[in-house]
Amino acid sequence: MGMVLGVLGSGSGSNMQAILDAIDAGELDARIALVLSDKPDAFILERAKQRGIETGVIDCRGYATRFPDEAQHETAERLKAAGVELVCLAGFLRLVKRPLLDAFPQRILNIHPSLLPAFPGLESWKQALDAGVSETGCTVHFVDEGMDTGPIILQEQVPVMPGDSVESLHARIQVVEHRLYPEAIRIVGR
Repeated sequence: MGMVLGVLGSGSGSNMQAILDAIDAGELDARIALVLSDKPDAFILERAKQRGIETGVIDCRGYATRFPDEAQHETAERLKAAGVELVCLAGFLRLVKRPLLDAFPQRILNIHPSLLPAFPGLESWKQALDAGVSETGCTVHFVDEGMDTGPIILQEQVPVMPGDSVESLHARIQVVEHRLYPEAIRIVGR
């Protein structure tokens, strides 16, 4: 049986969908056992439920952006109880710290819409446009304690076109993200 994945997300879950599509197509030998979100109304939870995947909401104690230690401990326990071997962040907007990193050393991946170390943090595609660069891209990396600073697994370039809008550039980056994330999971799972 393939690798057991856990997914943490805050939004629509398009990267999780790409992972599911790769599993369905036989390109990735894995299954998603648990999907957790810090936002009870995030569409990623709905996507998971439609597939019969167990879901849960992370209780961040009312903090808008922080990921409190207690919540990280609880998240780690839930992931371990579900038999998760590799944790995939899919549009998860909180910074993962020690409690969760210690529970899954070098087993937490993130996908980021830039060629790291360039443009860490939020809305990287907008940062790239504002900086006037000719190319950006996306990166799958291991998560460490920094903001988008962990060791890189895969990167791919995406050109910035003349006349690109924030939306058009982001959409092109997402196409690459959806191909790159399952590939990186495959590499890590070998």
